[in-house]
Amino acid sequence: MLFEQISADIVSAMKAKDKVRLMALRNVKKYFIESKTAPGANDELSDEDAMKILAKLAKQGKDTASVYESQNRADLAEEEMKQVRIIEEYLPKPLSTEELRTALSTIIQEVGATSAKDMGRVMGLASKQLAGKAEGRVISAMVKELLA
Repeated sequence: MLFEQISADIVSAMKAKDKVRLMALRNVKKYFIESKTAPGANDELSDEDAMKILAKLAKQGKDTASVYESQNRADLAEEEMKQVRIIEEYLPKPLSTEELRTALSTIIQEVGATSAKDMGRVMGLASKQLAGKAEGRVISAMVKELLA
């Protein structure tokens, strides 16, 4: 499970005195623990939920880095991106454009979608199946293109 792997990697980062990795992984573990102890979580965290948390943290980190860059703070942006790269090591490899197109075409056929009116059904299934492998806005744009 990802929770145990992150915990083990925190120990490794401490031994290696890798401050950036340690800070990033501790932050991830904090979010994992918050999710595990949330009401109704039964002190469990599935790998699927952990992947959602990792994807969210990576996206937030990228957004923060772009804000730093717009404020001419390249030093802070670089630190943020170092942490994002560490988080992304735990995420599945993103799908290429062609792989995403193939996966979405399959989902569209499964759902039986024929027009833009069916986009909600396609997006519901696509979001579940492709979680962590592609960003939601990219999926949405391609679904619109395929249904047009």
